[in-house]
Amino acid sequence: MTVRSLLLLTAMLAATSAPAFAQVRDQVRDDVIASPVLRASVTVTGDVVRVGDVIDNAGSAAKIAIYRAPDLGTTGSLPVAQVLATLRAHQVIGVDTRDLREISVTRLARNLEGKDIELQVARALEHRSGLGDAANLSLTFDRDVQDLKLDASNSGAMQPISTRYESRSNRFDVTLEIANDNVATPTRLRFTGTAIETVEAAVLTRGVERKVLKVADLAKPDLVQRDQSVTLIYEAVGLYLTIRGKALEGGTEGDVVSVLNLQSKRTVSGVVVGRGQVSISVPTPRLPAAAETTSSLAPRETAAVAVAAVSTSQVAQQIAPKAE
Repeated sequence: MTVRSLLLLTAMLAATSAPAFAQVRDQVRDDVIASPVLRASVTVTGDVVRVGDVIDNAGSAAKIAIYRAPDLGTTGSLPVAQVLATLRAHQVIGVDTRDLREISVTRLARNLEGKDIELQVARALEHRSGLGDAANLSLTFDRDVQDLKLDASNSGAMQPISTRYESRSNRFDVTLEIANDNVATPTRLRFTGTAIETVEAAVLTRGVERKVLKVADLAKPDLVQRDQSVTLIYEAVGLYLTIRGKALEGGTEGDVVSVLNLQSKRTVSGVVVGRGQVSISVPTPRLPAAAETTSSLAPRETAAVAVAAVSTSQVAQQIAPKAE
C-alpha cells in the first residue's frame, strides 16, 4: 500500500499545480501513517466477520465480509497467516500483525431464559376470557420452553403482538415480538399450549356434617393440646433422651410451646414435632482447653467423650429430676 501511494504521488507531481500537489501529498501522508493494524480480539454482533472487524484503519474495505461468525454466545480463533491470506485476496496488504499468531472472535448474544418466556406468555394471557392473574396460571406448552440465544441486536423488550385463548379447550396461541437494532423486521416467537387458572382451596380431610365452617376448621390441626401429657425429646449425636411433661399451651407442627417437666417441675420451651411430642434443645457448652484434658485416648476420641459427658449433664439439669 505504501509503494502504491508513492507511485501515485510521483505521477500526480508532474500533472498538478503546487496547491493541488500539496493536497495530494497530505492525503498520501495520512494513508501512510494510518496503516492497517491487526486486532488481537474481535467482537461481532452479526453472523459474519468483516475486514473492519479484524483490522483497524481498514478504509473502504471495512465492510467486506470474509468469515462466518462463531455460534451465538461462543468464541473461536483464527490463525494470523490465514487471516492475512484472506485479506490479500481482497487487496488489503501491508497489515501490521504486531507479532500475533492468532486472533479470537467472539459473537455476542442475548440470552432469554425459559422462565422469563413463560412469564411473558402468562402476562399476555392475564385477565383474558375469564382468566385471572398471571401468577395463578398454570401453563403447559406444546413444546418444552428452553433457554434461547438471539443476536445481540435483538435488544427490544418481549412484547405480545397476538394473543388468542379458547376457554372451552383452554388452548392458547401467543406470539411475542422483539425489536432488532440492525433490521426493520423484528424477531417473533410463537408459543402454543394450554392454560389453566389454579387457586388455593381448602379440602376436608374427613367427612363432616352440614354446618357452618369456622376459621379453626380450616387451620392446621393442633398436635399438642393445652394440659395434654406430652413426651419431651432431646436428640443429639449419639444421644436420645425422653421424659414425660405437661403442655402449658397448644400448638401445631413447628410451633414453639411451653411444657412443664413433671419430674423436675421446671418449665421448658420446645418445638412441636409430632402428635404429643415436643423437641427441646440445650446449648452446647464450650469444651475445656486441650492442655487441661488428661486421657489415654487419642485426641479425637477425647473430644467425643467430653462432648457426650457435658451434653448429658446439661440435659439432666433441664429435663431430669433434681437429686434429693
